[in-house]
Amino acid sequence: MTNFFLRFPSFPNDVSWQVKFCPPQIHLGCVKINLKQTVTKASSQNCVESMSSLTRLASLEAVLFDVDGTLCDSDPLHYYALREMLEEIGFNGGAPITEEFFIETFSGKHSDDTALVVFPGDLERGLKFVDDKEAMFRRLAAEQLKPLKGLDKVRKWVENHGLKRAAVTNAPRANAELMISKLCLSDFFDAVIIGDECERAKPHPDPYLKALEVLKASKDHAFVFEDSVSGIKAGVAAGMPVIGLATRNPEHLLMEAKPAFLIKDYEDPKLWAALEELDKAGAR
Repeated sequence: MTNFFLRFPSFPNDVSWQVKFCPPQIHLGCVKINLKQTVTKASSQNCVESMSSLTRLASLEAVLFDVDGTLCDSDPLHYYALREMLEEIGFNGGAPITEEFFIETFSGKHSDDTALVVFPGDLERGLKFVDDKEAMFRRLAAEQLKPLKGLDKVRKWVENHGLKRAAVTNAPRANAELMISKLCLSDFFDAVIIGDECERAKPHPDPYLKALEVLKASKDHAFVFEDSVSGIKAGVAAGMPVIGLATRNPEHLLMEAKPAFLIKDYEDPKLWAALEELDKAGAR
């Protein structure tokens, strides 16, 4: 198996940074990519009001997690795989897609949507391309996938509270199971819900509604962690507060989907302030 090694530091989301992708043995060379995100901060007042909205969930029953970008920072792997494969087929005149184009067009989207962007009017050909791209992603993820900062801390919080939990994703099941296994979470989740296995995938609420049904949990006593616009919309449409993770996607786009509030990662003080208030509400 060919190994692909990506080396990139962990920087805040609101600064420019550079990454060198150096895949040996495949003669692609080192590609230097400038990545920049412009973010818009929500007002402090709105943030406080949204954080306090979690207290209405007491007594909490369940926590639902997206996978890509929520449990792990997998978007750089998806971006690299997709960019290289699109270049091979001459997409965009053979010019590499930008990270901004990737975020706007592909991030968090269903496979059918991706397929039709790449091959408009030819879903079958497009889905074959998507399958090949996902296989390349799995090769990268098997070597490079890392948990999002603070994930173990929030996992322990969920376990210590005896809450039900599900992974809810638009990713193919093979991807989801690989990522969950690599993150040592196979025994953590009570259920793994796949968008393709529901009547409608995200941004529709069906995957989250199915998760609640499987867990036998109420939307009035559950919340969601999500990192994409389509995922936040799905959780909100299912009637639950959504805590948005500003892993890669621009904050102003995420806020348009109406999350309860945004966090940088699972160590963000805003998250733990909200969970502390939730605990207090549940003890009353």
